Amino acid sequence: MSDLSQKRILLGITGGIAAYKSIELIRLLTKAGADVQVVLTEGAKAFVTEMTLQAISGHPVRSTLLDPNAEAGMGHIELAKWADLIVIAPASADFMARYSQGMANDLLSTLCIATESPVLLAPAMNQAMWRHPATQDNYALLMKRGVLSVGPADGAQACGDIGPGRMSEPSDIFNAISQHFNNTSIQQDLAGQHWVITAGPTMEAIDPVRYISNHSSGKMGYALATAALARGAKVTLVSGPVQCVPPQGVNLLSVKSADDMLAACEQSMASPADVFIGAAAVADFKMKTATDQKMKKQSDTDEMQLVLVKNPDIIATLSENKRAKTMVGFAAETQNVIEYAQGKLERKGLDIIVANDVSRSDIGFNQDENQVTVITKEQTWSPEKAAKSELGNQLVEFIYKHTQSIR
Repeated sequence: MSDLSQKRILLGITGGIAAYKSIELIRLLTKAGADVQVVLTEGAKAFVTEMTLQAISGHPVRSTLLDPNAEAGMGHIELAKWADLIVIAPASADFMARYSQGMANDLLSTLCIATESPVLLAPAMNQAMWRHPATQDNYALLMKRGVLSVGPADGAQACGDIGPGRMSEPSDIFNAISQHFNNTSIQQDLAGQHWVITAGPTMEAIDPVRYISNHSSGKMGYALATAALARGAKVTLVSGPVQCVPPQGVNLLSVKSADDMLAACEQSMASPADVFIGAAAVADFKMKTATDQKMKKQSDTDEMQLVLVKNPDIIATLSENKRAKTMVGFAAETQNVIEYAQGKLERKGLDIIVANDVSRSDIGFNQDENQVTVITKEQTWSPEKAAKSELGNQLVEFIYKHTQSIR
């Protein structure tokens, strides 16, 4: 877990179904050592309870601007001065509209106007509300004023719509908070370096409706990109379809198939990169020939045969062509994890391989935590189980030290 000890974070929660995610965000922040105080709007009280938030944060929850007890000492001003960072998650369209116009008609908006600390928004709303010109204008004005933002994500919404407007996952918001503090304290020892990182799954089309893929969430690759960026690297993130929010400043190349991913990597590494990390879970096979029309069920049979062929081996291809000075691969295995990873290290000509056991339900695919074994020709290192955001920092540090040791 990233070290946020002694960081004072004021978490504002506005009305919206995504408010329940803020409970997990508080847990992540407090586990990392942050001191968290919570402010609710009246709308937020319909979705989360003050008692729950107080139990998790360890502080009384504030929601009233004119609280006689708190205001005896100008409490809202003291709270605005107390925060090192104000995070609004979820940030509703209504709140952004009022904040952009400088309104201070409830406690949370007053705090944002009164503070001299940075403010980070995690927007959450219906996709039509997010796309509305008024919302986009309000958001653009806030960004112009230096307000920070993470998300929104794209995907299925509680109302049944699909599109942009989902609040970013708590782990993504946590990563954005960590990156904010890290950028002001971490040595920029990767400045001038180009890191290329792959993340997420690939999707191999069967027909226009169906595809072959896997359960990779992309969280590990995105955590690595965030960590490398924080240390000053130029980062190209080649990502399959995921719900993760890319860190600000990354060069994101969105792809679907393994062929697309290889082409994007080769293009971005026309001049050899300093470090390549293959964290994506690339499908091993694809259709020999994907059909142009949806394949129909045959009434006279209960079986369907698909003819598959091997996908290109992205890591081996890039390694053979010397596309990066340091080549790092991932081995997601369900058995003989270390043995298979060591074989992959040698067979593909890698400098480092990161092995993880994806048969475990508490780590790996679709989880916020992971536990890995890092293997080189000279050593084996097994860090403790940690949040992927923290593990990303540890792995980037290991890779950096390894590159320094072989110079």
